[in-house]
Amino acid sequence: MPVVFVIAEDWALRAGVRAELRERGIEALGMETAGDAGVALAANEMPSVIVLDASAKAAADAAIQQLAARVPTIMIASRTEPAQIPRAAKVFYRPVRIADIVAGVMELIQGSPA
Repeated sequence: MPVVFVIAEDWALRAGVRAELRERGIEALGMETAGDAGVALAANEMPSVIVLDASAKAAADAAIQQLAARVPTIMIASRTEPAQIPRAAKVFYRPVRIADIVAGVMELIQGSPA
């Protein structure tokens, strides 16, 4: 079963994406901080895809940026708040629909349009 890290301080975004992915049979782990991601990695949870809120403090963390360079990452960014967006497979700008994020994740996992 693919694993997706959903890293966002915005609990509504995190919960919505997790719920939709779980309905599709994807193990989605919600994380608020870079430390949460570190705990999951230490427990041998390696993500197939990362959904990362660019405005979250975790997005600026060097370890998260290194992980995002190795794992396909979907960034959720704001058009009004400047954020350094590391190399990402997809970037969605707010406002964004949960369905669009989930479709992007499925596309990256399956290697073809969802």
